[in-house]
Parts: sequence; C-alpha cells; structure tokens
Amino acid sequence: MLALYALILTFCLVSALNNKDRYGSLMTLGVSTTFFLFFAVNMSMVMGLAPVVGVPLPLVSYGGTAMLVLLLAFGLVQSAHIHRPR
Repeated sequence: MLALYALILTFCLVSALNNKDRYGSLMTLGVSTTFFLFFAVNMSMVMGLAPVVGVPLPLVSYGGTAMLVLLLAFGLVQSAHIHRPR
C-alpha cells in the first residue's frame, strides 16, 4: 500500500517537473502536496503521533466528499499530464 502511494506521488512529481505549462505544473504540485498531507496526517494519527482528526486515508477509507474531491483532483492531474506542451 505504501509503495502504491509512493508511485502515485512519484507520477505526480515527475508530471509536474516535465510539464512546460506553469499552471499545469503548479496544479499538479498542489494536488500531490494535498495527497501527501492527507496520507501523512492519517498515518501519523494511526501511529499515535498526532491527535485524531477527521482525515480519511486517501483512496481507501470511505470519506464521501473527500474521496470525490480527491478523484476530481486526480482527473485534473491526468488532464494536465495528457495536454502538456511537448
């Protein structure tokens, strides 16, 4: 599971670095940062390093609105990756 999260973050970061469009690059970096923060906060809550707050584990826990927003954000990342200038 951790390897899949690392793979998603790596794809986002490589896509942001290879994108020549400034907006697409910044959007991809923002989405990957948000994804990482959701993941890091949830993992720190599970390990007892942080107080328990209402952040679901991305793409696993049922979060309703959080899942919808995250999937929409990943759709924007894929669109920026596909439509990047070559």
